[in-house]
Amino acid sequence: MSKRIAATAALVLLLAACGPKGPTPEEQAAAARAAIEAQANKSLELYRTLLAEESWELAAPIGREIVDKYPQTAAAREVAKTLEDATTRGEAIAETRRLQQLWLYQSGEESGGWQNVATLHSADRDRNARVRLVLRKHTDWGTSVYLFGSGKGFECRGTCKLPAKVDGEARTFTAYLPETGEPAMFIRGEKAFLDTLGKARRIEIEVTEKDRKPRTLLFEVGGFDPARWPDAKKPASR
Repeated sequence: MSKRIAATAALVLLLAACGPKGPTPEEQAAAARAAIEAQANKSLELYRTLLAEESWELAAPIGREIVDKYPQTAAAREVAKTLEDATTRGEAIAETRRLQQLWLYQSGEESGGWQNVATLHSADRDRNARVRLVLRKHTDWGTSVYLFGSGKGFECRGTCKLPAKVDGEARTFTAYLPETGEPAMFIRGEKAFLDTLGKARRIEIEVTEKDRKPRTLLFEVGGFDPARWPDAKKPASR
């Protein structure tokens, strides 16, 4: 009986030795690398497509993911050649869109006339402290530029000088208070101010408000779109 068992065991060992072997560690590692390369290449195709379409905002995150997630792949090496440029372009587009969204454009009737208004709030964290920069074209009053606050108005006797900076360069604007008494302060030389605004990214204006300490208002004006602020004309009657 023992001889029979021994023979059976020998046969099992012989068959095991002759059967198919599992993958070696080297083969397993190669398969894993191939799988990673395949995943990276799939993302690379999308990255290439977005670059070709100049969709920099969408391409940059995909490229960063390839470089971070698959750093040792050929795809990552290819992406690294263009990622910095794509990121710079994408950030510029995002910043331009952010600045454009800061402006509000409105049209409508006002005091018997028609007006087109472009409005931008000062960059204050406290919403209650924000001051509006208002560009207005009215069929009867013409073009006006003024600051409009939420408090009691501004300190300004007669004509006053407002220290300012345009993209860091020192400037001075001249202003006056309206006779109607609203919490506003008008800028003299509207055309010159608008020419300056159209070329600037940031305008800082020092003001003194009633019952408040003097402060500097920052207006991120770089997203202004003059095409959305046309001359005021009464709409044709229907």
